Parts: sequence; structure tokens; C-alpha cells
Amino acid sequence: MANVSPAVPDIHPPVRGRGWYRRNEIAITPWLFLLPGILFFAVYVIIPIFQSFHVSLYEWNGLGELSEQGEFVGLRNYEELATDRAFEISLWNNLKWLVLYLLAIPAGLFIALFLNQTVTGIRLYKSLFFFPFVISQVVVGLVFSWFYLPRVGLLNVVLGWFGIDGVNFLGDPDIATYAIIAAGLWPQTAYCMILYLTGLNAVDPEQIEAGRLDGAKGWRMLWHVVLPQLRPATFIAFVVTIIGALRSFDLISIMTNGGPFGSTRVLSFYMFEKALSEYGFRMGYGSAIAVVLFFIMLFFIAYFLWSMWRDEKAAAR
Repeated sequence: MANVSPAVPDIHPPVRGRGWYRRNEIAITPWLFLLPGILFFAVYVIIPIFQSFHVSLYEWNGLGELSEQGEFVGLRNYEELATDRAFEISLWNNLKWLVLYLLAIPAGLFIALFLNQTVTGIRLYKSLFFFPFVISQVVVGLVFSWFYLPRVGLLNVVLGWFGIDGVNFLGDPDIATYAIIAAGLWPQTAYCMILYLTGLNAVDPEQIEAGRLDGAKGWRMLWHVVLPQLRPATFIAFVVTIIGALRSFDLISIMTNGGPFGSTRVLSFYMFEKALSEYGFRMGYGSAIAVVLFFIMLFFIAYFLWSMWRDEKAAAR
């Protein structure tokens, strides 16, 4: 008869069933860290967006409760926008801001390429180019207001050397908007430069070396090797620049206050005038302008998100 070995007693205690949180801890923990930010974003961004939609359907002066003091007018505020000359001027000025403000992206790229060199005094150059980014837009507006003064401003002094005297940059309706945009490009270029400097630090040196072995240099190296690796920085630069162009309020308020004759208004400034200024208090009409501005922003941001998703999907194939 075969010998049967005695059973070995189980010295390990039985494993107790883990709770639901323990089983999903890895998936849940990141959301717990994100929860405060999500709550703040919902309370201060998402909910006000829907409130703006709601208020735009009313004629309301902002005093008292909307349900008691407001008059429901449906889409009448939007119908009024279609025939509002000031709104049309503001919309066209926003388009000018959009087109010309995008010049900050290539300008920031080329400055970043220059500052990425190892030359004597490069830290001083970086500090000088970084300086506009850290100062307030209000300060930028004041500095350029003095810079544009018709007689004693530095720009007119320089133009006087070439026989051009007394150009009133902020008083001429034909050029005032372009003068403000030029002022806004100064700090915006510095911001794009910072984005590209960060992106250049992440460029793969092996791809650069492989491009050199294949004979790529100069513009070919930049276009085919460097720029594809800077695509995330370019995407962020586009989004931030477009949002900055569409919400350009502070420079206009400081430099011209919408003048001369309302020629420098943009949608954000016109919204403020209609909703909150002493001659406004039309909260419904101002909210309608805000809704139009929101959809313009949403269109551009959605387009760039779709473009980046399409490119990444194509690269993954």
C-alpha cells in the first residue's frame, strides 16, 4: 500500500475580499486630485456660460432678480446685433486682431531659435526678451501710450528724423487699431518665445544628427526635422494667441477707451460698454455679445483640436 504523506496545514490566513475603493484605487486616485480643479472650472466657467445663454434671452438691467425684473424677449437681442453698426465694427476689429496677432507665433519661434544658441551674453538676451511677459498689460498699455504721443513720443521723435512729423497713432481712426495690436504683440511674442524655448529643449538630438547626415540644414532642417517636434508648442501658441486676440480688452481700455469715435472697439470691450458701463446696464444685450464671442472662440479652438487629433491619428498609422 502506497504511503500517503500527511496534509500540510495552511499557515497563511485567508485573503479577505478587498473593498471597492481598493480594487479601483489606481483609476480613482487621479480623479481625486483633479476634483478641486474640476469643481472650480465648473463653478466659474461652465455654469456662467450657460447663465450667459439664459440672460441673453432677457432684457434686464442687472438690478434685482432676473425672474422678477427681467423681461423675456427671446432672440430679439440677437436680431438687434445683426443691425448694430457698433457691433459690426467691433467684429471686424476682432478679425484684424486675429489675423495680425498670429504674427506673434513665427516671431516667437525665430527669437527662440536665436536664444537657443550658446553665445556670449545669451542669458542677458533671454532676460530682455522675457521681460515683456512678466509685466502687466496695463503697464504695456501705458508705456505704448507714451511711446505713441504725437509730439514728444519716442516713435514720433524717431520718425521726425526722417521728415515725418506728428503722427497721431491713437487719435487717427484708420490706424489706432493697428497701433494697439502692435502694442499687444510685444508681450504675446515673448509668451510664444517661452513656449518654443521649452519645446526646443525637448527636441531629439538624434533626429537632428540624422537630418544632418541626410544633408538637411538651414530651412530644410527647420521645416522637416525641428518644426514637427514643436507641434505641441505650436498648438498651445495658436490657442493662447487666438484667445488673447479675442479677449483683447485691457489694452483698448487703457490706450483709447474704445475711441476715437468707437473705431477701436472689439467684442469684449463692446460687451463691457453695453452691460456694465455707466451708459449701458443692458445685461441681456451684453450677454448676447458674450455668446457670439464664445462661439467664435469655440470654433477656432475646436478646429485646432480636430487638426491635432487628425495629425496624430495619421502619424500613428
